[in-house]
Amino acid sequence: MKVLLTGGAGFIGRHVHDQLLAEGHEVTVLDSFRPDVHAQRPEPRPGLIIGDVRAPRTYDGVDTVIHLAAKVGLGVHLDDIDDYVSSNSLGTAVLLKSLGSVRNLVYASSMVVYGEGRYDCAEHGQVAPAPRRPEDLDEGRFEPPCPYCDTPLSPGLVTEDAVPDPRNAYAASKLNGEHLAAVWARETGGRVAALRFHNVYGPGMPRNTPYAGVAAIFRSALERGETPRVFEDGRQRRDFVHVRDVATAVTTAASALPRQPEFTAYNVGSGTVTTIGEIAAELCRAYDAPPPIVTGEYRLGDVRHITASSDRIQHELGWKPAVDLTAGLTDLRHSPTL
Repeated sequence: MKVLLTGGAGFIGRHVHDQLLAEGHEVTVLDSFRPDVHAQRPEPRPGLIIGDVRAPRTYDGVDTVIHLAAKVGLGVHLDDIDDYVSSNSLGTAVLLKSLGSVRNLVYASSMVVYGEGRYDCAEHGQVAPAPRRPEDLDEGRFEPPCPYCDTPLSPGLVTEDAVPDPRNAYAASKLNGEHLAAVWARETGGRVAALRFHNVYGPGMPRNTPYAGVAAIFRSALERGETPRVFEDGRQRRDFVHVRDVATAVTTAASALPRQPEFTAYNVGSGTVTTIGEIAAELCRAYDAPPPIVTGEYRLGDVRHITASSDRIQHELGWKPAVDLTAGLTDLRHSPTL
């Protein structure tokens, strides 16, 4: 394939680039090297376009576009809402308008489009959780209650047909990109694979990266000689997937696009549910540090549990994660940051 890889100089992009080359594909990277992400800006060279996806251009001779470029972050401050919309929503729209004869697109989405994960009530079945109440959190009752009977819910795995519920500007912009890509596919006969990445970690992970969330925050604390501090009771459920597994998921989806429907969303996770407390403890062991401190503190807007099933991409495309969490976290101690 002849591939255009947007955001190819970033954390995930560099691993995708390496995987594409290893598979024998011809790759052109488009990256803006925005200063809030990259300390240095290289000179343009063959195979590297330095520019913003919001700048219209032509992509002649490209078979497939892998669109990773985005403003990432927690998206919790409204001061940044215009930048998220401009960088992610508008950036995707301009890219789609510029694709010309290209008909294959892999779009980097995120599990944050779901908001909270799946919950089941023993009496009422699958339900959307009621908002957590400060008085419950103050008393250490962290599990969201059933909106009908007020009893604690059982968390489960979200599938791709769940109703999205983005809770911040970043999540909303990523979901909007999915919608725009689906419109492009319908109008052009194109094919889109939207990959909803879980918490991505691994070599080259930036300090405090929102991709891996607490894993990066805990790692930074350990490198400063501090003990990681875990909010709530540490039992919040997440799925941490290694960046090399994410890279193979991207290239697998790209190669399969000509045989796919117009638009397909795929969860991309390790398939292993891990709690925040467990990830902190694993990192402490990897750094030969004392156990983490579970504080009982909370942030009212935090999602309690979000884990999703990656069965669809495994069954339909044959992708499987290969990096064990313990080994992957141990590698972090010896790997540089981006």
